[in-house]
Amino acid sequence: MRLILSLMLLGLALPALAAERTSKARVSANGAFSVRLVETAPGECRVEMLQESGLVWQFAGCIGSVNDLFFASNDGERVWVLLPLVEKGKRAVVEKQGRRKVRVPAWANTAVAALYNRSGEKLRELRLPELVAAKQWGEVRQMHGHFKWLEGTLGIPGKGPRLTDDEKVEFEPVASKTQRLSF
Repeated sequence: MRLILSLMLLGLALPALAAERTSKARVSANGAFSVRLVETAPGECRVEMLQESGLVWQFAGCIGSVNDLFFASNDGERVWVLLPLVEKGKRAVVEKQGRRKVRVPAWANTAVAALYNRSGEKLRELRLPELVAAKQWGEVRQMHGHFKWLEGTLGIPGKGPRLTDDEKVEFEPVASKTQRLSF
């Protein structure tokens, strides 16, 4: 009897596991467009740009997860993605910053933000060292395989990322000044 009951519950649970998951839809500064990521299955995603009338365009690709933050441009042609929980990088690098060289540890050598166009082409990518000074890296919340770096998200106090009226993505990395990204 328990076996039959277990199989029935499993049969009810499987369709729920296969259900699509979506990120929070975010509206452009002018209110004309909204963007979201739809995860149809593990490792299968699409990005959708929407208007009130419906779907404007979409492309297949997991450019983030449903927990990441997506921002639409006013013309609906570009998307910024901010990743508040980032998987640590695997390789350390040495970068030249002005006259001196800075060693970027492996955990920080990974993208935390990216700009995409309507065909899914990556136009720009930002890593943690481009947004947070090396002397502030101690403020980044380290976890086993990931790190948190963005105020107002994932339990880090502060103002959350937002889209300004002049079409800029504005946010505060931990222990750093306000950053503004243009489309």
